[in-house]
Amino acid sequence: MADTVNSLAARVHELLVAHLADSAAAAAPPPQDFLSSLASGLFGVPLRVDVAAGLQDVVARATALGPAAAWLAAAAHAGLAGLALTRGQAEPVLRHLDAAVAAGYNDCVALHAGPVLPLHHDPRFRALYQRIRLTEADLDEFFWLHREMRAAVRDAQDATVDNIDRLDTGVSPLAQVPMPTRQPDTPGVLITRIDLAATQTALQEAAVKAEFGRSSGNTALGLIDDTWDYSHARRDARHADDRDERRRRAAEARAFTERPGAGRVILAAPPLGSFTYPA
Repeated sequence: MADTVNSLAARVHELLVAHLADSAAAAAPPPQDFLSSLASGLFGVPLRVDVAAGLQDVVARATALGPAAAWLAAAAHAGLAGLALTRGQAEPVLRHLDAAVAAGYNDCVALHAGPVLPLHHDPRFRALYQRIRLTEADLDEFFWLHREMRAAVRDAQDATVDNIDRLDTGVSPLAQVPMPTRQPDTPGVLITRIDLAATQTALQEAAVKAEFGRSSGNTALGLIDDTWDYSHARRDARHADDRDERRRRAAEARAFTERPGAGRVILAAPPLGSFTYPA
């Protein structure tokens, strides 16, 4: 089957989800962040997907598709930079970031995340950062996308705590914020949308697997335990439904809305270090 922009975008999403699952499942014992600890317990054994090889393949395929797919080559290079960053390999980070920016990567917000900060003093990093171009409206969305990635992890953490010791057999998927539908001024925004979608997918898969495990366990215990508290289970089910509905409404309320008057003229990115990564 011939490659298309949509098929390659789906492939990037698939590789990012695999990376989240694989790296989290292989994570060291505490301290871990929530996503790592959740996935390490729920995804099972590492997937052993060669994410780097997959991203390199996307670069080649996207390049062959021409200018319309350049942002996907940028996405793959950004992913390769992220892999190198986790391994402490500064040279590949800079090389792939340079290629990503050349192909349209412009998420200046991501370049203010904690792991990237040590690179801010490198002249090569500063040079590639100064080539980034975007609009005020795109910058607003970048901030929203990164805040929502953090919010998605917090929501998953809260849901996991709330579902501990539930006696019912219901399954509660995570509420997910709608993806922005505005036409971005620069295609680099689409890269970070894939990042958010991959985070949502990874968290959802982990949460649903845990929920099915709890549900099937409760079903088995209800069959063999004559003292099983069915009235408690029914109360748990009602409370869970109420929480799920509140979370769904809260996620919908967080949907991205464009700021009135946000500029649509393409400008240089805000100066390096002029803002902090969203909490």
